[in-house]
Amino acid sequence: MLNVTCAIILFQTKILVTQRSESMKLPLKWEFPGGKLEMGESEEACIIREIKEEINLNILPLKKLSNCIHDYGSFQINLIPFVAKHISGEIHLTEHKAYQLLDKKELLSLDWAEADLPIVEEFLKLEL
Repeated sequence: MLNVTCAIILFQTKILVTQRSESMKLPLKWEFPGGKLEMGESEEACIIREIKEEINLNILPLKKLSNCIHDYGSFQINLIPFVAKHISGEIHLTEHKAYQLLDKKELLSLDWAEADLPIVEEFLKLEL
């Protein structure tokens, strides 16, 4: 089982979403960015590090949402989501193909990675 953090990053009223590249597992699916938890690392430290490495942003985690365990067949993932606020930095993708800054109501229009869908649904119910 892979333990992976992800961040729903708020840019005032917009939300950052990223598209997986063709060379990644689940190519071209949309997701909230993040990455694998390292041994001995806290979940919050992991999401802060991963977003800095993958997107060049400094974030402040605000709220942890419900984990989502999903079986993709060839691997299982425990996705650990955080709602976070953009603090500083310009978006620079190192692994993803594309990104969008969307309004909350636009999120369901994307072709999401399956593990991210319950997180999208939980996020949409939040009052922020």
